[in-house]
Amino acid sequence: MMDYTESLLERVSVHHVGNKTNEEELVLSKSLLDTDKTLDALLSRFFLTPFANPEFHSFTFSNGDFTLNPLYIYASRIFEDAGVLQDTGADIARHLYEISVHPQIKPGDLFIAHFSNIVMEGRAVEALGIFKSENKQSFLKLNAGTGSFDLDYEDGINIDKLDKGCLIFNAGQETGFKVCVIDKANKSEAQYWKDSFLQLKPCADDYHHTKDFLDIAKEFVTKQFAEEFEVTRADQIDLLNRSVNYFKNNETFDKEEFVTEVFQDEKVIEAFNNYDESYREEHQIELSDHFDISAQALKKQARVFKSVLKLDKNFHIYIHGDRELIEQGVDQDGRKYYKIYFEEES
Repeated sequence: MMDYTESLLERVSVHHVGNKTNEEELVLSKSLLDTDKTLDALLSRFFLTPFANPEFHSFTFSNGDFTLNPLYIYASRIFEDAGVLQDTGADIARHLYEISVHPQIKPGDLFIAHFSNIVMEGRAVEALGIFKSENKQSFLKLNAGTGSFDLDYEDGINIDKLDKGCLIFNAGQETGFKVCVIDKANKSEAQYWKDSFLQLKPCADDYHHTKDFLDIAKEFVTKQFAEEFEVTRADQIDLLNRSVNYFKNNETFDKEEFVTEVFQDEKVIEAFNNYDESYREEHQIELSDHFDISAQALKKQARVFKSVLKLDKNFHIYIHGDRELIEQGVDQDGRKYYKIYFEEES
């Protein structure tokens, strides 16, 4: 759980990073940004609000040695001596400029900020924030004169819309720091921020264990299950509901208990275990078979577990409970039907 209420914005460095391929400029500032109390509050809102419920990652590198990751090196340098933020911030801007080679990467203003007193998991830590603003918006400005008003406009940054950012916490340095990331541009060319610039991998924590296992269960039920077994859409929805309900009804996860309770049939359990093994290998996921269930990850993943049975364009049936109360059949004229049993109508 994150708490930013008592956090302090200690210092900020800002630079402009263009697109190298498009021959746009890299403009480095010569000094830290001069701010006051009001501006610090606005900047903190701009920088920290998107990270209310962060998903943690850690640094990695092409050969797996995170200590060679440039951002890991820069963050370590600043955590050792915050006085180097301006010079190291310029190094970070240069690094971003060098990897901004895709022609569709937008130029933008790069902020490097040092925070203290952020409460993470019950203790105060410092953090390094790297934020890029790529999109300007027009704002109206009303000026009051003597007996009249003048209306003008200016282009600026909307503090409620952070385009790209990351927070690097001074925690878990021995495994690549704890890092959370924001990237509002969800396009293939925009992956440069997370993959090329930051070079992150998910943390092996309860959040990611919960998220990843629910992903595997959903993929198996919606894709592989129907290929190996003769099942109806109602059967698939029933398994999706049982998967989510297991996580909702338990505080800790045990894989053997999960497969027995959810899939029940030995052949289905064997098929799932084979799929689980190949999925982990293909996606390079480090996943424990025993972990504490993350309520935050469960809430997020449960949204994509669809329990809706769509019948042509006429009916939607929401299946939340007992699978035995719905039957599928075909009448003498060849028309498909579902028969639903219930006790009360509301």
